[in-house]
Amino acid sequence: MEHLITPVSRSSQKLYAEVVINIPLQKVFHYSIPPHLCGTLVTGMRVRIPFGNKIIAGFCVGFTDTPFTDKTKDVLSIIDSSPLIDDVMLKITRWLSFHYYCGWGEAISAVVPPVVRSKKKERWNTFVRLKERPTSPVQDVLIQIKARAPKQAKALEILLDHSAEINAKELIRISGCTMPGLRQLEKKGFVLIESRLQDTANTSRTIDQLQQHLTLTGDQQKAFDSICKKLLEPKPGVILLHGITGSGKTELYLQAITKMLEQARKAIYLVPEISLTPQTIQRLKARFCKVAVLHSSLLGTVHQSQWNDIREGKVDIVIGARSSIFAPLKNVGLIIIDEEHENTYKQENNPRYNARDIAILRATYENAMVIMGTATPSLESYQQAMNGNYEKIVLPRRIGERKLPPVDIVDMGEEVRKRRGFNIISQRLEYYMKQSLARNEQVILFLNRRGFAPYIHCKRCGFVLKCRRCDIPMTFHKKFNTVLCHYCHAETHPPESCPDCLASNINYRGFGTEKIEDEIRNKFPNYQIIRMDSDSMRVRDAHEKALNAFERGEFQILLGTQMIAKGLDFPNVTLVGVISADTILNLPDFRASERTFQLISQVAGRTGRGTKGGRVVVQSYNPRHYSITYAAAHDYEGFARKELEYRKQLGYPPFGNLTRIIIRGPQEANVKEKSAIIGDRLKEFAKINDNHLEILGPSPAPVTRINNLFRWHMLLKAQNLASIHKALQGNADVLKPSKSVQIMVDVDPYMML
Repeated sequence: MEHLITPVSRSSQKLYAEVVINIPLQKVFHYSIPPHLCGTLVTGMRVRIPFGNKIIAGFCVGFTDTPFTDKTKDVLSIIDSSPLIDDVMLKITRWLSFHYYCGWGEAISAVVPPVVRSKKKERWNTFVRLKERPTSPVQDVLIQIKARAPKQAKALEILLDHSAEINAKELIRISGCTMPGLRQLEKKGFVLIESRLQDTANTSRTIDQLQQHLTLTGDQQKAFDSICKKLLEPKPGVILLHGITGSGKTELYLQAITKMLEQARKAIYLVPEISLTPQTIQRLKARFCKVAVLHSSLLGTVHQSQWNDIREGKVDIVIGARSSIFAPLKNVGLIIIDEEHENTYKQENNPRYNARDIAILRATYENAMVIMGTATPSLESYQQAMNGNYEKIVLPRRIGERKLPPVDIVDMGEEVRKRRGFNIISQRLEYYMKQSLARNEQVILFLNRRGFAPYIHCKRCGFVLKCRRCDIPMTFHKKFNTVLCHYCHAETHPPESCPDCLASNINYRGFGTEKIEDEIRNKFPNYQIIRMDSDSMRVRDAHEKALNAFERGEFQILLGTQMIAKGLDFPNVTLVGVISADTILNLPDFRASERTFQLISQVAGRTGRGTKGGRVVVQSYNPRHYSITYAAAHDYEGFARKELEYRKQLGYPPFGNLTRIIIRGPQEANVKEKSAIIGDRLKEFAKINDNHLEILGPSPAPVTRINNLFRWHMLLKAQNLASIHKALQGNADVLKPSKSVQIMVDVDPYMML
């Protein structure tokens, strides 16, 4: 692709704009450029174009002098005054389009947030900063000002003490100076006053003092020396930082960022879920001045302002969830991927990218370093390190030589037999909870299942209440007296009798976080419990408020789903209970064992981080499964060896590549027929062109219907991803969606349901 970020010239040679639009087609359209737009249109800008009988927006991605057809239509107008994406991001989106089999326009639309494209009404805040660095003349004038304008002098003193800019409202509140008074200081040449979009205070340090670096342990210093050495290389590559929970990975990230800023380069810090990592954000903002936060939950104008500040070079560090890898940050020298094993880095909507792969690609283009940190590396990353493609750095010990907590495995099958009945909380877990709470310590309980009861069952006829639009049982939520489908969010009242046999023998089976909350309140009425799941944390900032309250000791028991399994550091937590370790293990997913190991290890890491030590109790009906026993022994290497052996035998990642094709539609017959056509075509293609390509299926998906759409799927498996890409490109005609059937291609799938 030529002429990137280059305006169209007015030469005699006529050029045409290459335009992509937000549709699931890997196609570039050509449009004539009217004379009045020549010299103005630049790649990365949006244009208005006629498309069919509509006028739509598209992205200009290049120019050509040889259009596909002689009958080209004109570009109607240019939407943007400057490009929304640069040369590097154009290359990344082009790769993303090919690798993940989506339209180039879809890829670009994922990079540029909708709020930026929509241009929401701007809201402004005002900031004040010193015009220049403090000097002796300024100090002398300050003495003079105090006599006749003490509040102005107070404001100037505050600015002298804090080198970063300050929100004008905050400065007025602290100093007592008025806005006209600040304007007087500006006229005198002491300060600069600037208005920017709402919430750009996020890009600046508050009035509090910046925190200093912590002293590194011996292990940390050795790791940091290796990082610094790598940073000096022209192409630093990727570091896998394998540090056990509590070993001080975050401090290494922060000091690596400092090193990068000293080289006048910038950093991107990716976290699995932005709403669950307030501690990380606070540490970043306490250490650095120009920090921006990007995530999908930001208000529209706030998101827009943050994105614009980044693009305009006002930000040094961007922290956010997976989409932050596309932040328009210039001169990136370091990309950090915290908890790199987390499946939340994989986008489940089109384009179905993995932020980890995009980070490595972007680092390659920008000669930047990637640091991937975790206590439980994904097996793909671990194998890359074993193959020498990534540099592996290990932090084998916790800060302060604190020991990893002992893990007790409770056989719930034996528990049921001994107690002659089912109890959610085992005797052992209850015993340790009583001990910890009596010592004024805190407890975390984990269950990856929300609601009160996972399904409603009739004892007489066996009827199970299922969603009318999805082939899954509906979950009972006691607080709102409702049953809810967790896939399509359909909601109804619980039946008073069986809809089939009309018997009154309705039984609420299983348990979720809501039911456990009731049980804990009954067993421990004198202690405060807070529940964190997607039902209880719906309000904006609810996660941060809940965790802050728990940290202050307002609650003694924290109960939650996987949102509490990562990124939390509470020294007073001495007990963690995993209510059911089998929830993920029983899923039809080749990564089920890996996820179970990671989840138990990560949850276990939430305790024993203070001086009081800790303990973990894991409840399971499958206590001898290797993912559970290795997690209990804190033995990642042992688990990895065993699981990789299985993966190698079966040809699953990291020893092979997978692509999942999902066919769905409102008519099951159409879905089944289309699945058979695609399957036959791909199998015939593999037979003729590539015997190493294996086609599994088609067959009904594990969840066969969601939101009234029937679902079939198939898997393409090959050692080389090129074989899969070749098959997809060679059969593009049959993979096109239609009005009756939707087709989704998921390269490197993480969700198999």
